[in-house]
Formats: sequence, C-alpha cells, structure tokens
Amino acid sequence: MLNRRALLATPALLPALAQAQPQADWPQRPVTMMIPFVAGGPSDITGRVIAARLGGLLGQTVVVENRPGANGAVAAQAMARAAADGHTIMTGSIGVYAINKALRPNLPYDPVRDFAPITLAVTTPNVLVINPQQVPATDYAGVLAWLRANGARASYSTSGVGSSEHLTMELFKLRTNSEATHIPYQGGAAAATALLAGDVQLTFQNLGTVAPHIAAGRLRAVMVTSAARNATIPAVPTAGEVGLSDFVVTSWQAVMAPAGVPAPILARLEATCIESLQHPESRQRLNQIGFDVVASSAADFRRFQEAEVARWRTVVERAQIRAE
Repeated sequence: MLNRRALLATPALLPALAQAQPQADWPQRPVTMMIPFVAGGPSDITGRVIAARLGGLLGQTVVVENRPGANGAVAAQAMARAAADGHTIMTGSIGVYAINKALRPNLPYDPVRDFAPITLAVTTPNVLVINPQQVPATDYAGVLAWLRANGARASYSTSGVGSSEHLTMELFKLRTNSEATHIPYQGGAAAATALLAGDVQLTFQNLGTVAPHIAAGRLRAVMVTSAARNATIPAVPTAGEVGLSDFVVTSWQAVMAPAGVPAPILARLEATCIESLQHPESRQRLNQIGFDVVASSAADFRRFQEAEVARWRTVVERAQIRAE
C-alpha cells in the first residue's frame, strides 16, 4: 500500500487515483432515473425497463422519477443542474435531446453541452398512415397525388409541435413539394384517435401507436421510415422503396447523465445500461411495443445525437416552424 510519503513522491499517480476513487465508492446512495414525461409514455416505459435491472447490476436502488413539463425541458433543466456524481441520470426522447435545441432558441439547457451520453437505448420508425375513408388511395403514389390535389385543405395530426411526427411530416412536405395543415394534439394516442375519427386525413406516427389500427384495417399504412421493412408490418414499403432516398427517420429514446460525471462512473453506467437493455426479457418487452433495441456505445450515441440536432435544425429553419 502506498504511504503518504510515497504518494507525494509520485505525483504522476494522482490523476489515476483520483479517477479510481469515485468508481470504487459509487454508487453511495440510490440512483435517480429521471423521466421528462408522464408515466406510460415511450420514455417512461424505456426508463423503467432499464431501471428494473440496473439496480441489481449496480448493487443499489434505482428510483424512477417522472418530472413532466415544457416538452421535457423541466426535467432536462433539472438534470443539467444536478450534481455530476452519477446519482442522477435521465431517459429522454428525440425531442428532449435533439429537436428542442433546434426548435427553441431560448431553451434553458443545451442537450450536447450540458449532458454526458450513456447509450442510445431504442429506436422506432414512423409510419405514414391514412384514414381509408377519407383518402381514396391505396399506395404511396396515390396518397402523394391526393395531397398535391388538395393542398392545405388536407390536414395531419401529431402529438404536438416539435414532435418527431411533426418534423417527419414537414421533412416529407419539403422533399415532395406537397402541402398539408398541421393539427397538433396532446400525445400520439390523441393524434391517432383524431385520424380514426376522420378529423384529419393522415399522419406520421410511431409504429407502436398505430400498429393495432393497421392490423385491424382501420388505418392504411403507406410507407415506413426505417431503412428496411419492419417485421410488424412486412407488406409496407420503406421510404427508399417508394422513391424517397435518405428518408430514414426514427423516434428514439436515450440515457444521459449531467456533464462532468467522472469517466469511470460513466463507463460503468454505459456498461450496465447496455446490459440491462440487452437482457432477453428487456428486449422482448421493448419489441412488443414497437421498439428496436440499439444499446449503443456512448461514443456512437454522441455522434448520432449531434447529427440529429443538425438535421432537425435544417428542417425547422426551412419549414419555418415556431414553438408554441
């Protein structure tokens, strides 16, 4: 064992020992998994699946805390201000970690600067669906022709301004030179209900939200925004197959920590969150609701996040989208 004299005589060891100490002592108390939305949504489900196994891997309780508000900004701001000791982490969405930065110039946090990446947990494609009673088309070409003929008289629902469905449709409109009027609702379920009722004619929605309605024939799926066809709706072509190149769009959930958490703690969080996601029971639960488990490295997630921020900033600017 090094004594005080030996330690003073070997200053090169100090950084290594300083890094090792937090790793050895952490976690010293329960870890909080913050969720920036209400219970039952995609972030909540993903966060709870991770938390269910994370506690056992860390040897400490993991407490899930829902803190909704301002499209995720309330929880994100709180986490940005949390102690950088690894005892507070957050599972959040594409909106919290990418779109909000593009959409809201006065956002009270910076999702890149203020957070340390842990893992991209899951993704799910969006699906372009129509109400077959409202839109007399059976395929993508027919829907596009109908849109161009109806212009702004056509309307589409989303789960809110700045949601992945909203920006996916705006990107679609830019790429296809088409028009449709945006009708935002409070959540994906409400947006789907409005489409089923005929209050709007079409929407892009997360696969998990609309898959049961597609299976029952109440909605018609036109295309899916994944790179390959999805096993849940194998007959539905991808955007690439219908002629829209570079239109791979996913809604996603990821885990972050406050910036400044020591590297050894981040490494352990990364490894344990990935292990939690890759457990067969976790994967089965997430697959059942339309999620594809990614469980990426922290470095890969950071590169992905930065690309997403840039991509959606361009869409927001070109479509002149304004936050409510």
